[in-house]
Amino acid sequence: MKTLMLGAAMAALSTGVSAQTIGFSQIGSESGWRAAETTVTRQEAEARGIDLRFSDAQQRQENQIAAIRSFVAQGVDAILLAPVVATGWDSVLEEAKEAEIPVVLLDRQVDSSEDLYLTAVGSDLVHEGAVAGQWLVDNKPEGACRVVELQGTTGSSPAIDRANGFRQAIEGTPDIEIVRSQTGDFTRSGGKEVMESFLQAEGGGDNICALYAHNDDMALGAIQAIKEAGIDPGDDILIVSIDAVPDIFKAMAEGDANATVELTPNMAGPAFDALAAYMADGTEPEKFIQTESALYTQDDDPMAQYEARKDLGY
Repeated sequence: MKTLMLGAAMAALSTGVSAQTIGFSQIGSESGWRAAETTVTRQEAEARGIDLRFSDAQQRQENQIAAIRSFVAQGVDAILLAPVVATGWDSVLEEAKEAEIPVVLLDRQVDSSEDLYLTAVGSDLVHEGAVAGQWLVDNKPEGACRVVELQGTTGSSPAIDRANGFRQAIEGTPDIEIVRSQTGDFTRSGGKEVMESFLQAEGGGDNICALYAHNDDMALGAIQAIKEAGIDPGDDILIVSIDAVPDIFKAMAEGDANATVELTPNMAGPAFDALAAYMADGTEPEKFIQTESALYTQDDDPMAQYEARKDLGY
């Protein structure tokens, strides 16, 4: 009975004629990209007449689990989950399934059985890392290139996959070596702090050819640390990162960053489309809905890219 009621209700999602209730468990606001994802999700919900119930987990899995259980108790029509880490979701996803509440994953994956969630919307995280790695292969200076890596939150699917993709891309280039790798937790402050330790451990910037950061915010923090050390980022140390937030394009325009791989913040649009079709007539979406991404460099009019993104809530 509940499924039939939801089907009739969710059929109106695309027209926005009837407000629906969807819970959204967001990781937090650790980066500009994350803030933009939240903003775009709210905008998409408002445009479709959806009552979005938002929960900020402050980067703690236990808060997300509590939020999902709260959404289930409230009897929401569906749940969006951007999981902070990949493991530890089976029990709470089973609870949502038993309540006949479909769950859609946003921008990150979980290590759970696929029958516990409806679909996952995101980019190919391994591909993102590979694009960044291939850019370095194609643009590194002659000779040995010692790379330092700022990883994302330990245990998260972006940290795992972006690391693996980058390594796959540089594997056949013996001149490129990752000499130091440490998590900056996807934050600008973390990127700055860890980069300071990298510079100290390497005796300055002369022994570092490039920085690869799993997101732009860590790269921006690292750029600050590099400048404070009297080193020229983007020249003395190449900078390649992922997300394509507005501030990285400013850094590119100023010559302080070299390349970024785009991760669109609009995961909610495809998620709401999938939910509407599923609730209308039971149409099962693909288990993974891939969003597009692209490589941007200093040659791609960085300030125009900045202007195109600055109003998205980054």
